[in-house]
Amino acid sequence: MENDLAAGIFLHPPLVLFFAFTASITVYLFFFFFGNQIFPKKKPPCSPGLQPYPIIGHLPQFLRHRHRFLAWTTELLAASPTNTFVIFRPGGIRGVITANPANVEHTLKSHFDNYPKGDRFRSNLEDFLGRGILNSDGSLWRLQRKIAGLEFSTRSFRSFVQLAISREISTRLLPLLFRAAESGDPIDLQDTLERFAFDNICKVAFDVDPSSLDPSFCAPGLASGFSSAFHDAAELSAGRFRYAVPGFWRVKKVFDVGSERKLRESIGTVNEFAMNIIRSRKENVHLRSCGGGGDLLSRFIADEENNSDEFLRDIIITFLLAGRETTSSALTWFFWILSSRPDVERRILAELATFRFNSTALEFDELRNMHYLHAAVTETMRLYPPVPFNSSICCGDEVLPDGTEIKKGWFMAYNAYAMGRMKGIWGDDCMDYSPERWLDSAGGEFRPESPFKFPAFHGGPRLCLGKEMAYIQMKSIAACVLERFELEVLVRKDTCPDHHLAITLRMKGGLPVRVTLRKKNNC
Repeated sequence: MENDLAAGIFLHPPLVLFFAFTASITVYLFFFFFGNQIFPKKKPPCSPGLQPYPIIGHLPQFLRHRHRFLAWTTELLAASPTNTFVIFRPGGIRGVITANPANVEHTLKSHFDNYPKGDRFRSNLEDFLGRGILNSDGSLWRLQRKIAGLEFSTRSFRSFVQLAISREISTRLLPLLFRAAESGDPIDLQDTLERFAFDNICKVAFDVDPSSLDPSFCAPGLASGFSSAFHDAAELSAGRFRYAVPGFWRVKKVFDVGSERKLRESIGTVNEFAMNIIRSRKENVHLRSCGGGGDLLSRFIADEENNSDEFLRDIIITFLLAGRETTSSALTWFFWILSSRPDVERRILAELATFRFNSTALEFDELRNMHYLHAAVTETMRLYPPVPFNSSICCGDEVLPDGTEIKKGWFMAYNAYAMGRMKGIWGDDCMDYSPERWLDSAGGEFRPESPFKFPAFHGGPRLCLGKEMAYIQMKSIAACVLERFELEVLVRKDTCPDHHLAITLRMKGGLPVRVTLRKKNNC
């Protein structure tokens, strides 16, 4: 009888999950009840509404607000005198979340070695990102940083990037928008920008052209379902950080159910795409004989000690995430903002008119001198950073610059989304969209801010290598689209659209627009 009962349980995965969940809760509660780290010896100051409960800490507040995590933590950070708070949940999840630039500089630069990505961060994202540069530490991170840095720093690579962007705009993006203007049918601008960025990063980094902006691919989603699979993989991987019981996703993974099953299938689609690229590049006889090609992937393949298919797959997925998701996110929010700010659009058009002479391609010097456009794009990323939240692990007890104590094993996170909304950083008008805040009052030239005040491109040793490439792409697209077309946004302009909280900040439901030709065309 006992054997029949046991067999019956294991033949029903829901029952197994129930018992596993119950056992996990029991173990965690036992650990916290009898452990010596239920509360720190000295309770840190709390933001209003963040008083911890016995044993379970801040779990109730976390569960109540995890669907609006960015807004919730922004409210808590704004209410804290130091723009920092300490949070803990059952399962050993304890850490510091900050919007204080001094703390950000401390962790990203001056005490960089004490704050690696850490095991928890890596394990939650490893199925998707592997050990790529965004998900690695130590010698493996330094190797990838060195190889990629050599490529990004060359003048030839910058020229190649600019040429690839110009060709993609002139031969695919603009024709697509002209067709949309002619037909009058709405398009999803976010999807269009993502497909553009996908084509561009594939060409620049891997010397592969998926042609996703080709007319035959104009339907939503990329070939073989890659687009939706990539989004699902990113969103579900990030969702592992928001489980009520940390690590419970591992149980679901063992039994291949729910979100973990969908994640496995999505990653399978993404991996298949990546492996096709690797096979194509490795089969190139010229590449093998010359020790490398002109693209980024070829540099990694040329390193014979670190060119396994698994390692190269991690490189591809990482650069797809960095090159495809970030710039398209920033531009989606940029065009949405412009829909309610005709004054900003007019100033951009006036600036374009002083540089443009009926040419399709944009020169690097032209882009560099478009200070107002640069400021408008940057101001968008201040309020809607493509990567809104970043986390690391503390390797040794410290006191942060604002006086907050952090212990070994705690996570350390900064909220870039919240930092753009802090009055102490940007003034009383921090919620206003104002490109002028980035311009020198005397000459109107762009005036950069500290990366620890504006961490859209991270900072310190991990400062984004593709920052210049991203600005070239974003400013090129914005200039060429705005001078030719008017975009009518088909969502409410006075209400911020919902967003997906994944690894990057995507607009939920996309950005539907109707395209018309600009009446006064200066091209």
